[in-house]
Amino acid sequence: MKTVEKIYLDTSIISYLQQEDSPEKTEITIRFWNKLKKRKNVKVYLSEIAMAELNKCHEPKLSFMKQKITEINFTLLEKNTEVETLSQKIISLGILPEKSHDDCYHIALAVLNECNYIVSWNFKHLVNVKTINGIRAITTLQGYKPVDIVSPEMMFQEEDDDQT
Repeated sequence: MKTVEKIYLDTSIISYLQQEDSPEKTEITIRFWNKLKKRKNVKVYLSEIAMAELNKCHEPKLSFMKQKITEINFTLLEKNTEVETLSQKIISLGILPEKSHDDCYHIALAVLNECNYIVSWNFKHLVNVKTINGIRAITTLQGYKPVDIVSPEMMFQEEDDDQT
């Protein structure tokens, strides 16, 4: 029996399903999205933060993204005091700056809900060595399950390699 992979999607994944200024990332994101829809052993998580960020988009992209979200089954996560505490710890340890509070919330929600992966195109604040190592240190020291922070193209790489 396959174990269920818990995948947290940050806002950038949904946004890059239609991003005219980055056709390569859009193509990769669409492939990732289509594989995600077909996988049975995956539980997807989105957050109220991601939804609020998406709602700042203009039409027609907003309607497009809302329609795309209906294509997947997901659990909506909300902030609470535990999320706030862990988010603040990420900032106080210098892993991310104060202005990156929403990114800290994404990480905290994924960690506290024991996600296996955070999938993002945010290389500045999430998918980078400093953040990955910092979050690995926090999860280890605090006794949380580790979470991998990856880009969409990394998620199902082995499946793509098997087909070549």
